[in-house]
Amino acid sequence: MPEIIETTVYRLDELSDAAKDTARGWYREGGFDYDWYDAVYEDFQRIAEILGITFKTRAVHLHGGGIRQEPRIWFSGFCSQSDGASFECHYAYGKNAAAEIRAFAPRDRKLHEIADALQAIQRRNFFQLRAEASHRGHYYHEYCMAISVERGSPTCQDMTDDAEEVVIEALRDLARWVYRQLEREYDYLTSDEAVDETIIANEYTFTESGRRFG
Repeated sequence: MPEIIETTVYRLDELSDAAKDTARGWYREGGFDYDWYDAVYEDFQRIAEILGITFKTRAVHLHGGGIRQEPRIWFSGFCSQSDGASFECHYAYGKNAAAEIRAFAPRDRKLHEIADALQAIQRRNFFQLRAEASHRGHYYHEYCMAISVERGSPTCQDMTDDAEEVVIEALRDLARWVYRQLEREYDYLTSDEAVDETIIANEYTFTESGRRFG
């Protein structure tokens, strides 16, 4: 015969400190099955556009049967030495990039440095430098980006000796930059304060020990 078993359930703020930790652990394990990094990617795409970077894209099949093009940006993290971010792109001179980056992110000195470095090397090469970045290997960090640089001179002038190194390092610095933004966002979303806010907003309930109920 079926039996009715009664269980007392608790809201997060009704749990002991130890039980709250268990409840938070449950959320951190399974609570990130969504694209939590979308806001970071959105900012990154705007920054890339300012700098003259166009991301390569990949086709993603949607549940309704359609297809969406997504930028080829990857990352892994955040606890291994091999963790990082990388992207595939085409780069060409971004007009007024140094000024526009400062308008978009006035306090971000690293972005200012990247924009300044690209502008300076482009000026020395009459704004004719182009680059392409592709992914290689099985990891996702800045050194997984195979970057080629060329000068599109109508008179076949060679690029300056430092051009390739400067452009490659600027693109890798940008990969390091976006990884730091992703890590910062993840740290915030997994903090006790943010987790508690999400659990309370969703009205999740738990047993006395902090195990998820229902």
